[in-house]
Amino acid sequence: MSTDRLYYRPIPQAQGGRWPLAGGWTGFSALECLQRGHAPRVVTDSPDAVIAALTAPRAGLMGLALDRPRLMGIVNATPDSFSDGGHYDPVAQCRALMEAGADLLDIGGESTRPGAEEIAPADEIARIRPALEAARGLLPVSVDTRKAAVAQAALQAGAGMVNDVSGFDFDADLPGLVAQAGVPVCLMHAQGLPQTMQDDPRYDDVLLDVYDALEARIARAVAAGIPAHRIVIDPGIGFGKTEAHNLAILRRISLYHGLGCPILLGVSRKRFIGRIGGAELPADRVPGTLALTVAAIAQGVQIHRVHDVAEHAQALRLVAALNETREAGQ
Repeated sequence: MSTDRLYYRPIPQAQGGRWPLAGGWTGFSALECLQRGHAPRVVTDSPDAVIAALTAPRAGLMGLALDRPRLMGIVNATPDSFSDGGHYDPVAQCRALMEAGADLLDIGGESTRPGAEEIAPADEIARIRPALEAARGLLPVSVDTRKAAVAQAALQAGAGMVNDVSGFDFDADLPGLVAQAGVPVCLMHAQGLPQTMQDDPRYDDVLLDVYDALEARIARAVAAGIPAHRIVIDPGIGFGKTEAHNLAILRRISLYHGLGCPILLGVSRKRFIGRIGGAELPADRVPGTLALTVAAIAQGVQIHRVHDVAEHAQALRLVAALNETREAGQ
C-alpha cells in the first residue's frame, strides 16, 4: 500500500459550513488531511474530486431519503445472537419495531457474533422466511446474509436489499445475484470469519486500511454490474477489530463519506460499549449505544442499525428539534 496517498476527512460543523456533507443535515469548512506515517493536519481545501464525493447527495434507499438519519431495526431470527438471540418472536418483533419508529428492518437468520459457526442455507432460509412474510408491506426490509441462496429466497419473499457482513468476500455468487435483482446492497468490512475474527486482529492503520478495503469492495461490486448509487458501506465495528480499532474508526468515521456512498453503522449493544460503560449485560448498553449513535449523527452517518428502536427514535426527535431551532435562528 502506498504511503504517499492523501485521505481527506471532512470536519463536520454544528452550524452551517462552506460545503454540505453528503446532502445531509450538516456541513464542513475544513478537512483533516491524513497520510500513513504522518500526523493529521487541517486544511481548508482539497481536490475537486474529493469535494464532489463528499458533497453529493446520496441516493434514496428503498424509497427512504437519506437527508436525515434513519433507524434500521434489528430482527434476529436466531437462537444464538450475542444480544437477543431467542429472546423474542421474530414475526412479532417486526411489527413492534415498526411501531417503535424504525424506518427499515434488517432480518437475519445466522449469527455472526464472534465465535459463531456457519449454518446451512436451508436452515437460514427457514428461520427468516416467517419474519420476511410478516414484514411485507410494513417497512422496507433488508436481509442480513452472506449467501446467495439465502439472499435469493429473501428477495423472493419481499426483501428489497441485501446486507452482507462479508462485503462479498464469502460467496462469489452473491454479487451477480444482487446485480441481476437490481437491489441495493450494504458492503461491510470484516477481517476474517466470525469463528476467528476476534482472535488477534491487526492493522497498519485501521482507519485507512478499512477505507482502502471498502474502496476495493465498491470497485468489485461495480465491476459485477451493481451501480455505485445502490451501494451502502459499513466499516464493521467489532468485526475483526479490537476496542482501540473500534474507537479509532468512530472518532473519524466521517472519513468514509469520501467513498461516495451512504454509511451504515452497527454498534448496538456491542461488547466494547459494555466494557467502557460498565454494562456487563447487552440489554444494559442502550445509553452507551445512544451516545455513539448521536456522535455518529454529528459526523453525518445516515443509517443506524439498532436493537432499541424506541429509545433511538426519541433521541433522533430531539436532535431534529435542535437542528430546526438552529435553522430558524432561535
